[in-house]
Amino acid sequence: MKILIGLALIIIVIIVLSKRRRKEKAKANVPGSLPQLLQEHVAYYQKLSQEDQQTFVAKAKDFLERTHIEGIGIEVEDIDKTLIAASAVIPIFGFKEWKYYNLTNVIIYPDTFDETYQYEGDRRNILGMVGSGHMNGQMILSRRALRDGFSDSADKQNTAIHEFVHLLDKSDGAVDGIPQNLLEHSYTLPWIQLVHKEIARIEHGKSDINPYAAMNTGEFLAVASEYFFEKPSELAKKHPQLYEILSKVFNQDLAKEP
Repeated sequence: MKILIGLALIIIVIIVLSKRRRKEKAKANVPGSLPQLLQEHVAYYQKLSQEDQQTFVAKAKDFLERTHIEGIGIEVEDIDKTLIAASAVIPIFGFKEWKYYNLTNVIIYPDTFDETYQYEGDRRNILGMVGSGHMNGQMILSRRALRDGFSDSADKQNTAIHEFVHLLDKSDGAVDGIPQNLLEHSYTLPWIQLVHKEIARIEHGKSDINPYAAMNTGEFLAVASEYFFEKPSELAKKHPQLYEILSKVFNQDLAKEP
């Protein structure tokens, strides 16, 4: 009996120590200079009130503690972790409790890659991808695209935000451009109608939205969301209906004067 009790105690100690190590490792994944890096590199964060900045930092830390980030052929730097966390938090900042339960790993490549995840050779034209099948729960990002998305020259484009919007879309089971977990039922039909109308305008060269949005409804949501978060006032002016529904989807009115 004493032997069994002893073994049980040893197992409990091993479990407790293992959990503690995982927590310590997760905390080590959070850059000590996270608030400073956000202030220096993320325009969205710069515009927040001090209270909202504290909330943003807390959400970013939680994301980094829950998500494994690794580099392929490169060393992951604090700025990479910061920008990935920012890209994750920005689309969900309007929701208190949202977490990316459908993501476990973010893999960073030096630059573009192809459909077989190769980052050397020809035909490398992919900047970011949400995995499916055996890659389910994984996101792959080009580090160049990640950093470019937060540069002053980004101009309505942010690859990492694009991919995190795909994850949000996927949370209801399908990447179809209809985020049922975020979009009120009454807005579903107007949204679908608006998407098809705008895709037709893109195909006829009558829209300033990135033509990649015309690939399908899933890509339209992700591309339009890049526009929404990068240039909200411009989107509200040029595409008021689109802006209105996206502000409902993300529970954020970014074009509103502070």
